[in-house]
Order: sequence, then structure tokens, then C-alpha cells
Amino acid sequence: MKYLHTMVRVTDLEASLNFYCNALGLTVLRTKEHAPGRFTLVYLAAPGDEDAQVELTYNWDAEVYTGGRNFGHLAYAVDNIYATCEKLQAHGVTILRPPRDGRMAFVRSPDDISVELLQQGEALPPQAPWADMPNVGSW
Repeated sequence: MKYLHTMVRVTDLEASLNFYCNALGLTVLRTKEHAPGRFTLVYLAAPGDEDAQVELTYNWDAEVYTGGRNFGHLAYAVDNIYATCEKLQAHGVTILRPPRDGRMAFVRSPDDISVELLQQGEALPPQAPWADMPNVGSW
């Protein structure tokens, strides 16, 4: 058995690609448009790790999606949790659970998918402004 991907449905493909690619740093591996089924699939991965993919499914006809408890979050290891959170903030992303401990943070995609960011290796020493930032909303 081999892990292939995790699929998440998105309501605005452009906003989702901006979040996952420009803010989070994933790259597009391939895109497939299925006109008869009226949907587009975009496969993403972290640079250098194409085995762990996220499939964005964009249905051309508007739908309302609600989250279920059976899906928790996506998780990515990052080289520098503070630099990653600064980059996300620069793209207008709210840091819901700041990396106060130098180890873990949470954000959400435009479609409310929770994304966990984990410091690769050992936690970084706590530092301002992160150490004193409160949680915002839920993740």
C-alpha cells in the first residue's frame, strides 16, 4: 500500500491556489479539467516531497461544503516556523494558533481547512511577537 493524496473540496480555486501556493509554498504538480463532470483537479505538494500530495477539487457548479469531524487537518513540517508564519501573515493569512512554543502553529485555508505547521527538528526558542500572541478562533 502507498499513500497517494488527501482531497479537499474548494469553492474558489484562485483563492485556494493563492493560499496553498503563494502563501504556504506548495507547488502545482498537475491540473486536470473534466468538462463532462464539470470539475477541476489540482494536485499540490511541498517542494521536494511529491509523495505527499493534496488534491484540490473544484466543482464548477456552486456548492456549500461543511466540515466534518472525520477530517482534522493537513500538516507540514517547515524549516523555520517563525519565517513561515511571517510569510503567511504577509499574504493576509491569520495565524489562529501562533507558534508561541517555537514548534507548532495553525492557520486555515480560504475553505476553512485547518493546516498545522510544525517546526522541523527541535523547537525554536520562543521569541517575540509570537510568544505573547493569543489564539484566534478555532483550528
